[in-house]
Amino acid sequence: MTVRAMFSTLTKWLSNSIYAVCLITLAPLFASGQIEQTERYEIPITSYNDQFSIIPASVNGLYLNRVVADARDQYLQLIKLDTTFRENWSGVLHIPRNYVIASRKVSRNRLYILLRYVNYSNNNLLLYVVNNDDGTFFRHPIKSYIPFFQTEFEITENAVLVGGYYNTIPIVLHYDTRTMRSKVLPGLFNEVGELNQIKTNRDNSFDVLIAARNRNKQRTIWIKSYTPEGELIENRALTPEGQNHLIFGREVRPGENGQIIAGVFGNRVREFSKGIFVTNLSNGEEETRYYNFADMENFFKFMKAKREQRVKSRIERKKIKGKKIRMVYRFMLHELVPYQENYILLGEAFYPKYENMRANYLAPYGSGTRIFAGYQYTHAVVMCFDKNGKMLWDNSFEINDIRSFTLEQFVKLEVHDDKIAMMYLFDGQIRTKVIKDNQVLEGKTSDGIKTLREFDFVKGNEVEQGKLDYWYNDKLYACGVQEIINHGLGKRKVFFINKVTFKN
Repeated sequence: MTVRAMFSTLTKWLSNSIYAVCLITLAPLFASGQIEQTERYEIPITSYNDQFSIIPASVNGLYLNRVVADARDQYLQLIKLDTTFRENWSGVLHIPRNYVIASRKVSRNRLYILLRYVNYSNNNLLLYVVNNDDGTFFRHPIKSYIPFFQTEFEITENAVLVGGYYNTIPIVLHYDTRTMRSKVLPGLFNEVGELNQIKTNRDNSFDVLIAARNRNKQRTIWIKSYTPEGELIENRALTPEGQNHLIFGREVRPGENGQIIAGVFGNRVREFSKGIFVTNLSNGEEETRYYNFADMENFFKFMKAKREQRVKSRIERKKIKGKKIRMVYRFMLHELVPYQENYILLGEAFYPKYENMRANYLAPYGSGTRIFAGYQYTHAVVMCFDKNGKMLWDNSFEINDIRSFTLEQFVKLEVHDDKIAMMYLFDGQIRTKVIKDNQVLEGKTSDGIKTLREFDFVKGNEVEQGKLDYWYNDKLYACGVQEIINHGLGKRKVFFINKVTFKN
């Protein structure tokens, strides 16, 4: 398809519309505690609905994006910033009628934007590939042979991989950007399963991890390996030990002939986990180690000291009597990453929170109905394993002030040779805990989100829809919406981005 310039008459229309933005530069901000917030970028907005989303592009900067509309059409507005928050270019992409954005991702100096039909009545997809340098783009119509709900989106050098579900059956669509042909990957299931991960490799091959039952009706992790062209080259399932069920897994490849699969295991009820498993696959051999939450040194550190001691004493008494320890948690795994010569695994524990419905004019005496009030997070756990899957240490971070209606990763890791900072953003504060192995170097501290000017006052000290995420090298970004009062300059509502660094 012909390359088109992003700088079109639509940009002129946009600049004259109610969605016009004002870009603000700033001087470096003061630091406090262990956190430095060295730069800030603001865009005035009129309402929370006008705010932007961010697509990080590593050392190439980041994208601001939001959907805007006129009387007839809708568009994706893009603003490309470098790592100093200087604008490189801006423009808009047309979103065809009845299409919505499914996924956005930066890879190999390009921005990939995937669109799907709004109600899935049309199977086909649409892909925009935007050049980071100047905003020129290609438009790729993608033929999809099966209507499916998209959950995964990964990029290789010459292919786009879209994973999801047809009803409850996991599938992955492979689209070759050179031949512009698509196909459903062979070797996937014709039965219920969960798509855990699409993991791309340096040679552009990739693995698909699916949690499903084996012939013995045990839940396990299937690893399906494919060539860059999407041809199946290996299909194997991990072998659970005893009555254990492998519920969820993540993969990392330490070398050409090895794989590390780490995840959670439990009983038949897949919502609950008993602990962590780590499988080392090397030269066709499989070795799996299991670690119960109850056996971890710091898993219960999020509790108050007396409660933690009671729990550990109860566990010890059961061990002495030879009784089974039935301690299960809802636990999400997020990251499995190399760390020095070992591997770091990060997860978060949570539980669903319910509240009694209050009496109202429809039910003046109360109905006794309980309603879902969000997922209450309790703590994050970071674990370190060697290349053979042996656990070296564990540590935890209390995060029981977070409640969310969506399950997502809140805690981020800033890894240094001699320490690890665990951070999350909540209620306008960046919360930090610094650890070294299983030791705590610095307990939980808080740093407020820095504003542009010395006499800025944030209304209610709030950050609406705040987010802390990875950016490039050792830099993260914090973003959200603030209402700011400055008695000399008046009031303003802004979408902001702060560059965040942990001081080593």
